[in-house]
Amino acid sequence: MSEVLLESPAAASTNGGTDPLGLDPKATVLAPDDALSGKLVLKGSGQVLGNFSGQIECFGDLLIGPEAHVEADIKGTRITVSGLVRGNIIASNRLKITSSGRLEGDATVGALVVQEGGVHYGVIRVHPEGIPDTPPERMSSVPAQSTVVTLKALPTPVGKVRKFWGEFF
Repeated sequence: MSEVLLESPAAASTNGGTDPLGLDPKATVLAPDDALSGKLVLKGSGQVLGNFSGQIECFGDLLIGPEAHVEADIKGTRITVSGLVRGNIIASNRLKITSSGRLEGDATVGALVVQEGGVHYGVIRVHPEGIPDTPPERMSSVPAQSTVVTLKALPTPVGKVRKFWGEFF
């Protein structure tokens, strides 16, 4: 009897062969040893694992890796910061700063997640109803809206309790 070896098919590559690593061809990766400067526009998801300076715009998920050093203004949908980012961030859906992440700059986000150990220096504006169309440079001049609530002092019930128990003792 002969033995038959079954292998699962590898992911198809765009050039007709198979991709031995099985990587998603739509994910853009800047490797840990790479450095890039300029404007990076990603139509899908991406990962920055190396050094980058300039501007990043991402229409998918963007991961700034734990060893990454990024000096850029970043605009995207869902952004995860695990390394160092110096610059302003606009995340229309969510900004996540992991335990190894450090953001030095302002952020305007739809939702915010900061894990224990994550560091942020700057101003964060959270807009769960959606990011306003006000340009970021004008956001600092827009007064913050706050709700003022007047608290009414309640009488302490201690006096009533003492009076009540005093009748028994």
